[in-house]
Amino acid sequence: MKEDLSVLIQSEYPLIYLVTFEEERAEQTLVSVARQLTQRDAKSSLRVCIWTMTRGMVEYGNSSAGQQHNQTVSPEAAVEWVIRQREGGLYIFKDLHPFKDSPAVTRCLRDAIVALKGSGKTIVLMSPVQEVPIELEKEVVVLDFPLPTMTELDEVLSAQLARSRKDSLTTDTREKLLKAALGLTRDEAEKVYRKARVMAGELSGEEVEIVLSEKRQLIRRNGILEFMDVDETIDAVGGLEELKYWLKQRSDAFTERARQYGLPQPKGMLILGVPGCGKSLIAKTTSRLWGLPLLRLDLGRVYDGSTVGRSEANLRNALRTAESISPAILFIDEIDKAFAGGAGSSDSDGGTSSRIFGTFLTWMQEKTSPVFVMATANRVERLPSEFLRKGRFDEIFFVDLPNPEERKDIFQIHLQKRRRDIERFDLEQLTKVCDGFSGAEIEQGLISAMYEAFAQGREFTQLDIIASIRATLPLSKTMSEQVSALRDWARQRARPAAASVAEYQRMEF
Repeated sequence: MKEDLSVLIQSEYPLIYLVTFEEERAEQTLVSVARQLTQRDAKSSLRVCIWTMTRGMVEYGNSSAGQQHNQTVSPEAAVEWVIRQREGGLYIFKDLHPFKDSPAVTRCLRDAIVALKGSGKTIVLMSPVQEVPIELEKEVVVLDFPLPTMTELDEVLSAQLARSRKDSLTTDTREKLLKAALGLTRDEAEKVYRKARVMAGELSGEEVEIVLSEKRQLIRRNGILEFMDVDETIDAVGGLEELKYWLKQRSDAFTERARQYGLPQPKGMLILGVPGCGKSLIAKTTSRLWGLPLLRLDLGRVYDGSTVGRSEANLRNALRTAESISPAILFIDEIDKAFAGGAGSSDSDGGTSSRIFGTFLTWMQEKTSPVFVMATANRVERLPSEFLRKGRFDEIFFVDLPNPEERKDIFQIHLQKRRRDIERFDLEQLTKVCDGFSGAEIEQGLISAMYEAFAQGREFTQLDIIASIRATLPLSKTMSEQVSALRDWARQRARPAAASVAEYQRMEF
C-alpha cells in the first residue's frame, strides 16, 4: 500500500479516496510516505494536515488549539483553504462521505482538482464507507487500505507477550495465534490478544479459540456470511470414498510447504447430486479435515432492492470479508436456486441477478486469496453454462444414491451415534430393504422407528426400522425422471464420488 500511495502522490494525483476503518493506522502510513518523499527530495517538503468536521483543519502532530486553522470546520472552507496553500502537502479529510450529496462540497472538490494540478498537493478522502459522487468518479482514485499482515500482527503479539508472564512462545503456537487473528484490524487483534491474556493469565496455543471468537463477531456484523461451527468429522459421511480421497489429498494445500513445492492453491469444487445424499455434510466436514474456518454465504440475504447497486455491493462486501479472514472455505448451499436464470434476469428484476452472477464469476476467476469455494447443487439444468466450464472449479463431483456398501456404512454410522451395542441389528438385511433410499431418508427412517418404540415405552428393534422404511416412498421413485436426467448428465461430465463407480469408469476407459 505504501508503494501505491507513494506513486500516486509523486504522480501528482489531486484526489485519492482511501477506504478503511483503521484511521490511525492509515494516517501513520500516509505520514510515513510523506516523510520518505521529503527525505528523497529535501526541496519539496510535504506537510500533513488533517480535517475533521469537529475540529477543522489541524497540522499533524500538533493538536494544540494554536495549530488549528480557524474557520475551516465546514468542508467547503477547508477545501478552499487547501487551494490557497502555496507549499505541497497531504491534506487528509476524514469522513467526508456524509456531504457527498452537497452540491457546494462537490463543486469545491472539482475546483480543487483543477487548482491542485502540478502544485504538489494531494487531497486524501479517508472513510470506512465508499461513496463517491458521480461528478468525481472520473477524477478520484479509490484504494482499499489492506488489513494488517502477519508481520504487523506479530508486532502486536510481541507487545502483548511483553506484558504477559509468558515471555516466549513456540514457533507453532505463535503461528497459530497469528493465523487466528488474520482478518482482524490492528485494534481488534490487540483487544483479543489482551482478552486472551486476561482470561488465561498468559498467551498460549490454547487461547486460539478466544481469538477465533473475534472472527465470529466479524462475520456476524457482516450479516450476509455465517460462521459455521462443525462437530462432525469426515468419517461421519458414509461412502463417497473417491470424494473423500480427493479432499484428504488436499488437506495441506494451503500450507507454506505446498507453496514451496510449487502447488497452486485450490479454487473450489462443485458437488452435484440427488437431494439428501450427503453433499452439504461433505462441505461441512471438510472444514474440520482441513482445519479452516467455514463461512456460509446466504445469497438470499445479498439481494436488497432498496437502492440500485446495493445487492452487488452486499456481495462484494461479503466476498471481501471472506478474503480478509482467509484461508477459509466459502460454502454456498444449493447454488442452482441462487443463480437460476441469472444470465437473463433483466425482465424480472432489472438485471440484478445477472449483475450478481457476473460479479461472482469474475471474483472466482480473478481471486488470488486462499478462499476455497464449496458449492452444492441439485438441478444442474438450472445452472448457467458459464458456471460449469473447466477452470471455474478444480473438480465437479456427482453424488449418486448410495450403493449397497455405502448404505451399510450409513446405517452403521447412524446406529452407532445412538446406541453403543449395534450387534443386534442385521445390517445386511437393512441394506437390502432401503434400496433406492438416500442417506437422509435412511436417517429419518431410523429416527421414525425410534419415535415409534419410544411412544410404546420400549427399545426399538430391527423390525421397527424395516417397518418405518417400507412406509416411506423414496425420492428416487417420486422424482425418478429428474434423478435419471441428472445421472445421464453427470455420467460424461462429472467425476463420481463413489469409489466403486470411479474405479469402474477408469477400467472402462
